[in-house]
Amino acid sequence: MVNALAWFSQSGVVQGLILGAVLAFLTAILVMNAVGRTVTTTVNGWSAIRQCGQPGNGVLVRAACAKALPVVNVFEEAAYWTATVDGSGQTLSGRHGYVLHFAAGKLPPNDAFWSLTPTDTVGYMVDHPTHRYSVGDRSTLAQNADGSVDIYLQHQAPSGQEQNWLPTPSGKFKLTFRVYLPGAAILDGTYQLPRIVRAH
Repeated sequence: MVNALAWFSQSGVVQGLILGAVLAFLTAILVMNAVGRTVTTTVNGWSAIRQCGQPGNGVLVRAACAKALPVVNVFEEAAYWTATVDGSGQTLSGRHGYVLHFAAGKLPPNDAFWSLTPTDTVGYMVDHPTHRYSVGDRSTLAQNADGSVDIYLQHQAPSGQEQNWLPTPSGKFKLTFRVYLPGAAILDGTYQLPRIVRAH
């Protein structure tokens, strides 16, 4: 038995199995990324996979959804968008400040609530002295004179705009926008999140 194990470990079979497993893993990642791109819709820099959570999805779509948005609800229950670039296509970075401007009456329609959360590029929240990790419809955001709302996305506090400030990580980051029990305009695709505009 000992001789058989010694032969097995030196025969190249183990190395072949390891190499095969690595190649299979990398191939699976490439396939999931390709499928994810085909089912992703991007508007104004915000990307969403509306098919996630649907019972009729095939195994590849389910795998792509699990990779992009683990434990996601169906879109009719919770709409999710993510953004890693601003409205001009530049990577989001804490070195810059950004503004997300909602025209009067254009905050996301919903029958529950909405929230906006910044994370690192992997998806983990980053600690910040303010301990403010998201804003939403329960954040008592200040309105402009015309009824519009600006959310300030930056690492350091914007002078005079702290009420509408959402602190971001100091490096590259990702934004996730969630709307729970989204309204009809979201479900039929007529509602669009505004572009993320770089302020400085």
